[in-house]
Amino acid sequence: MDEQRNEISRERTEEKMVSDAFQHLLDSYLASRHRKKVDIITKAFNFARQAHKGVKRLSGEPYIMHPIAVAQIACSEIGLGSTSISSALLHDVVEDTDYTVEDIENIFGPKIAQIVDGLTKISGGIFGDKASAQAENFKKLLLTMSDDIRVILIKIADRLHNMRTLESQPANKQYKIAGETLYIYAPLANRLGLNKIKTELEDLSFRFEHPEEYAAITNKLKITQEQRDDLFSKFTEPIRETLDKMGVDYEIKARVKSPYSIWNKMQNKNITFNEIYDILAVRIIFNPKVRSEEIDECFRIYVAISKIYKSHPDRLRDWLSHPKANGYQALHVTLMSKQGRWIEVQIRSNRMNEIAEQGFAAHWKYKDGSETEEEYSEDEGELNNWLRTIKEILDDPQPDAMDFLDAIKLNLFASEIFVFTPKGEIKTMPAGCTALDFAFQIHTFLGSHCIGAKVNHKLVPLSHKLQSGDQVEILTSNSQHVQPSWINYVSTAKAKGKIQAILRRDSREVQKAGEKILMNWLERNSMEMTSSVLDRLCEYHEVKKHDQLFQALGEKTIILSEKDLDELLGKNKPKETKSGWRRYVPFIGKEKAKAVQALIESHDYFIVPKDFNRKKPVYITESNITQFIFPTCCHSIPGDDALGFIDGKNRIEIHKRNCPVANKLKSSYGNRILDVKWDMHKQLYFTATIKMRGIDRIGLVNEVTQVISRQLNVNIHKLLFTCDESIFDGLIELRVHDRDDVKVIMDQLKAVSGVQEIQQIV
Repeated sequence: MDEQRNEISRERTEEKMVSDAFQHLLDSYLASRHRKKVDIITKAFNFARQAHKGVKRLSGEPYIMHPIAVAQIACSEIGLGSTSISSALLHDVVEDTDYTVEDIENIFGPKIAQIVDGLTKISGGIFGDKASAQAENFKKLLLTMSDDIRVILIKIADRLHNMRTLESQPANKQYKIAGETLYIYAPLANRLGLNKIKTELEDLSFRFEHPEEYAAITNKLKITQEQRDDLFSKFTEPIRETLDKMGVDYEIKARVKSPYSIWNKMQNKNITFNEIYDILAVRIIFNPKVRSEEIDECFRIYVAISKIYKSHPDRLRDWLSHPKANGYQALHVTLMSKQGRWIEVQIRSNRMNEIAEQGFAAHWKYKDGSETEEEYSEDEGELNNWLRTIKEILDDPQPDAMDFLDAIKLNLFASEIFVFTPKGEIKTMPAGCTALDFAFQIHTFLGSHCIGAKVNHKLVPLSHKLQSGDQVEILTSNSQHVQPSWINYVSTAKAKGKIQAILRRDSREVQKAGEKILMNWLERNSMEMTSSVLDRLCEYHEVKKHDQLFQALGEKTIILSEKDLDELLGKNKPKETKSGWRRYVPFIGKEKAKAVQALIESHDYFIVPKDFNRKKPVYITESNITQFIFPTCCHSIPGDDALGFIDGKNRIEIHKRNCPVANKLKSSYGNRILDVKWDMHKQLYFTATIKMRGIDRIGLVNEVTQVISRQLNVNIHKLLFTCDESIFDGLIELRVHDRDDVKVIMDQLKAVSGVQEIQQIV
């Protein structure tokens, strides 16, 4: 009886929780500037509630709480209307229940059905076997997004709620979702101008991937909070007085750098928390007297505050005249405070601030269509350009998941520069693009016959990187043809795609010639061209595919000889194949060399069985370390935040969690990611390399070696010091047990007089 009472009580509590959450969503929607279409939202909620009835999330709460939370984010944090809110409520119905997209269309109309379909994961490969499930689903998302941008906005809301509730997932899932978020969804949110969401996604990913570093930085931010408040107060006091005198309607806010941004800067610039000077920034948000004069008012405020504080001449960023591609507008100026600290001040109107927080959604003008249709205005020039770029990437027939994600990263998330044609037309290009990229951007003919360019009337090569404000004239010649090396001179998807298409067309002709050469040679030797013959020749010449063999024969880089005939007739000795990976052999001294050799010979790589539990962590110990592959991309050692990846042969690779290769793997093949834990006991030695820089003096190298060898009793394996005009660069290769050893060594070396910078390198 008690159990029954408890069950009824629990059900009532859950019912109330769901009703309250939905009521909060309705209240938020009614408080927005959208047309009040409450009926369709209520209908979508009741339908989704019924469809997900009885289903629980891993956290234990009713499943319907997730769609409500996603709809709440879409409404309150992105500023979307009833079509998007209804789609968010229904986004998991087709995937997780028996309802189909046709059912959704019949009940809610074609627009909501199209968005829900775009949000439904693919079952079965439509982009080819080589593409991973993640890349396929992301492609589908982008395909639908190029018709309706709201698909990606709801997906970002879905990802944000999943990140907020990631605690309930097993560790391997956490790394997969966090890695994917950092690699794809945070840059995507940034590109759409969703700055607050981008920051939260980055911080949540950082928190799950590197919990210790996250805790350390958030703790330091708490400790230094009082200092920052004091600095903010003293710095803004004279600014407030000036703005009050000018009669400006304003508010001043402090912006504190996010933990992820701080950590990223510490990693990239190899500095400590205390050496980061831009943790605090100041925002002046004003309500313009006349909306059409808001840009002039930004500059008036800038002139007024630069009379109070000296401004940094190289750090004025004008995003007013040329907004960023995501719509961001503001004026950034860096001022020297009376405390001797550079502080960035961001000046923006309340409209600009709304766009900075909510991105494109903030300045879409929704208009009434039919009962359930809302449309955004088509005058968003930058947005349409961006959607065109997405279509170009999707049209590129690259099946490989990693190539696809690279193309997305290169083109969609790059910063923009502005360059001019000879006639003065302005063109937006990704930062880091070259003269050859620009040529292909204008026209394929220009790109494929490009011999160079004039940048600001000076002759430059194809590979010349363009800067904002450059005027570019492309020089062509009819005798010029696309070269394979050009692929290294370009960074945009359009240019890469065109070059690869032209090279593929050319190589098909070369391959046909190579195939003919092989056919004639086999005929002369009374043999037929079969798959096994081609496989044997590929293996013998160390090429992976038949096409590559034909290509090499056509280019005359492989010449068929008697040895090839001997290989086909089985007369050659077997060759050892080269491997792209290395077996990790820890260094443990001469006395244990034989034991290690015996260990290596007796253990083969661990092969993941079919029934392997991927949710449980893999423990690396002294006895099993040789069973794993340690790729050379990141050189992971005990103590590193690490993860495992099941490769194509079901072996386990060990990567650092922040390794660039691992980031791609998490995004492309997340279902193969494993949690890895170290269970080592300082018995084996591993190689670690430390890089140092500083001011040279007599006896410095001696002092460095004394600290490492005498004080810390660590074996130096390699030592290289060079000096140029009293600045030294040092490279030290050491034998250590784990990450803690490296930290102790680096802390001790920082104390050596003259050492300015120190970092561990791969």
